[in-house]
Amino acid sequence: MRLTASLLALLLPVGMAAQQQKPLGENLQSWFDKAKSYLPNAATAPIASTAAKAAATNVVPLTKDNWQSVLTPSTTDPFEGPETWMVFFTGGNKTCYGRCAGVEKAWNESAALLAADPSSPKLAYANCDKQAVLCSAWTAAAATIWYIQLPIAQPDQSTPATTIRIIALNTTTTTASDIVKIHTEKTYEKRPVYESALHPFDGWVAQYGLLLPLGYVLYGFAYIPSWTFMIVISMGSRYIMGKRTGGTQAGSTQGSAPLGGAPPANERAR
Repeated sequence: MRLTASLLALLLPVGMAAQQQKPLGENLQSWFDKAKSYLPNAATAPIASTAAKAAATNVVPLTKDNWQSVLTPSTTDPFEGPETWMVFFTGGNKTCYGRCAGVEKAWNESAALLAADPSSPKLAYANCDKQAVLCSAWTAAAATIWYIQLPIAQPDQSTPATTIRIIALNTTTTTASDIVKIHTEKTYEKRPVYESALHPFDGWVAQYGLLLPLGYVLYGFAYIPSWTFMIVISMGSRYIMGKRTGGTQAGSTQGSAPLGGAPPANERAR
């Protein structure tokens, strides 16, 4: 309890960050780092645990069953502008080759920092090891952040396009400050707008309701050994070549005339 109280006391000056010229995200990170510097090394594990708990409170887990209901604007007021989400895709040994632990820690810390910013986006995450169909349908890879701006329906019932920008994260060097700056310093604008037939909101695959079925297909292909495709291709090519060779030989036999010798018996009778 004393450790938590001391940490909170050190983080109170965050409220003064608005009076400084530095970006809010930078100030938040500096105070967070300063708070950790006053604590012994043995206390860093409780801090990481606290950040993970804060992330669990502020971050919504996405699944193939709930993502459409979660990523829906919470308001119908068109004057409030688009609703912003930051979706973090991570993974384990299968999809991130065991290298996402560091960036997951940075994400948890950034979630705690962004919670202090009233203008921060809503946060969600998906583990591609556990949500393979969702990640396959979105063609999302670990470790990335999808910065999504969900439009609000206009008075004429029209809905603008959903803007998505994908930010790839370095699994060894990404810090909580880097993730916070995606929003506070709008570093997401350095990435191009995502446009694809597989766009999870506006792509024609999603418009026809084929996104999740495609996710299942891609998920299935991912688990088929590569040598299976080689066998299928080899058998198919042999079958096609056999048909062509057999047809050519039959045609040459039917169309050929005798090169010499006695004529057939019915012709000799004539």
